[in-house]
Amino acid sequence: MLRRLLLYLSGAGWARKMVTKWGIARRVSQRFIAGEVLDDAMRASLALNHKGLLVSLDYLGESVNSEADTAEVVKNYRALVNRIAQDGVQAGVSVKLTHLGLDISEDLCMTNLRHILADAKAHAIPVTIDMESSGYVDQTLRIYRTLRDEYGFDNLGTVIQAYLYRSKDDMNALAEEGATIRLCKGAYLEPAAVAFPSKADVDRQFIQIMTDFLDAPPPARLQIASHDEQIISAAESVIKSKALPPERYEFQMLYGIRSQRQDALAAAGYPVRVYVPFGEAWYPYFMRRLAERPANLWFFIRSFFGR
Repeated sequence: MLRRLLLYLSGAGWARKMVTKWGIARRVSQRFIAGEVLDDAMRASLALNHKGLLVSLDYLGESVNSEADTAEVVKNYRALVNRIAQDGVQAGVSVKLTHLGLDISEDLCMTNLRHILADAKAHAIPVTIDMESSGYVDQTLRIYRTLRDEYGFDNLGTVIQAYLYRSKDDMNALAEEGATIRLCKGAYLEPAAVAFPSKADVDRQFIQIMTDFLDAPPPARLQIASHDEQIISAAESVIKSKALPPERYEFQMLYGIRSQRQDALAAAGYPVRVYVPFGEAWYPYFMRRLAERPANLWFFIRSFFGR
């Protein structure tokens, strides 16, 4: 119930206005968000690279309603791509389609994404299309496949969320296509009609999907995005039993969460990528992080009351 409440609040405009006025909320958010400007993101990324960790940079924002606003988003992403190349950062970028205008038109969104992908491909920078709520899955996969197959953007991957019932079938099809996929549990408020309400069921589906996808022949590549120790351990077992080379998989974890585990995985020789968000539109992302783990919420409450 608490998780569902926090996920509801992540999309509530009245809650956003209230929480973003709290100085303590902004300070606590810095545990999960690299900063509000590009220089902040670059400093955080280089520090992670120095520890042997890869990065995926996300310029925060979603649900843009103005074509002019999407032009500004594209401008900022192109600047981000060029800065990654200029500074020699080992990083890719992650994008949300609603941030690029999907709610306005699919054609506008695809055109905007093509501009970012062209710059990224020129610098051999990978791009991942983040998955949003269940209502966007078909459009997201359609855009991903179109840009990958018809436009030749082989630097493109996307995300599948294990808590959706449909995800096993989606992953089977994507494995046959040799796709690059980030598999995560899912962080949106979904009805029981489309998603497993039980964590145990989500975990079981995640491990099954992960195991099946790692059986797929190359060039299929899996990005295992989880902080759950049961899932991480299961992934290590599968990788070792199949003697999979590093180009077939990587672990992904969020900035500011289980940093010691990230370092340990990298020290053990696994490729590890840290998802590094930055930007002024931090509220929805911050609330979803609080919803994911009780420890994150407790950290916020203790900080709020100064303990």
